[in-house]
Amino acid sequence: MSEKSIKRLHPAQRDDIGDLLTQRPLPGPYAEQIDPFLFLNHHGPQHYPPGNRGLPFGPHPHRGFETVTFIIDGSLMHKDSAGHESVIGAGGVQWMTAGSGIVHAEVSPPAFREQGGQLEILQLWINLPGRLKMTAPAYAGLQQSDIPTVQLDGGKADLHLIAGEWDGHTGPVQSLTGVFMSTVAMRAGAQLHVPDLRARNVFLYVVRGTVEVNGDRADAFHLAELSDEGVALTITAETDALLIFGHATPINEPVVSHGPFVMNTKEEIQVAIADFEAGRFQALR
Repeated sequence: MSEKSIKRLHPAQRDDIGDLLTQRPLPGPYAEQIDPFLFLNHHGPQHYPPGNRGLPFGPHPHRGFETVTFIIDGSLMHKDSAGHESVIGAGGVQWMTAGSGIVHAEVSPPAFREQGGQLEILQLWINLPGRLKMTAPAYAGLQQSDIPTVQLDGGKADLHLIAGEWDGHTGPVQSLTGVFMSTVAMRAGAQLHVPDLRARNVFLYVVRGTVEVNGDRADAFHLAELSDEGVALTITAETDALLIFGHATPINEPVVSHGPFVMNTKEEIQVAIADFEAGRFQALR
C-alpha cells in the first residue's frame, strides 16, 4: 500500500496574546485550512509565577464549529452559557460544540493563579458542515483518566484516544462528523502505522520532538500537511516526541469566518453577529 509523505511543513508563527506565549501554524501563509481543520493555537510552554493573572480568555462567543483544547501542562477552567463547568488538569481535553451559538470562558483556576506553575495548552478548531452549523451546543470535559491509552509498537508509543476507534478501542467523544482525534507520545525509535486513510485529511502537529514521515522530517512547532497521494501513513520518532494526530473526511464547502464565527456565507456571518448583539446567545451565567 502506497505511503503518504509530507507535502509542506507549516511552522507555527509567533503571535503572543498579552503575556501568553502563543504560536500558530494554522491558518498560515500557505494554508487557510486543512479541511475540516481550521485553526490551531499553541500556548506555551511557559512558567507562570505565583500571583499571576492566568489565561486571558474571558467570556466570548462562537458559532458554526467545534473547539478541541488539549491541556499538556497546567490546568484550565471552563464555564459556558449552556451551563457546563469544569476544571481540567494536565493530560485532559475539552471538546466543545459551539453549534448554533455559545458564550464561554477559558481561564486559569484560582489555585493556578495563586501558586503559578508550568502551562502548555493547545486549541484546535474543527469545522462543521452547513447542515450541522446550527446544531445544539454541547461540551465534554475529559480528565486524563477519562481518555483510553492504547500502547503501540511494543509499548514504545502511547496513543491517547479522544475520538474515533483504534484496534477495538473507542474514544469517549462521539464526533458529529466522524473525526478521529488523539495525542500520541512516542519514545525515540517508535513507529505509528495507519494502514488506510482513504478519503481522509490528516492533521499532524508536532508538539515536542522530531518525527519522520516517509523520509521527510518534521520538528516541534510544525504542522505537517500530507500528500494527497498514498493511502497508508507511517510516523517514526527520531527523538522522544508528542503529537496531535487526527483525521477526518473533508467537508468541501465554502468557509467564511469572522472572528469567533465560522459559517458558509457572509450573510450567515451577519446573522451570527446580529444574533449575538441582540442577546440571542445566552449570556454566561
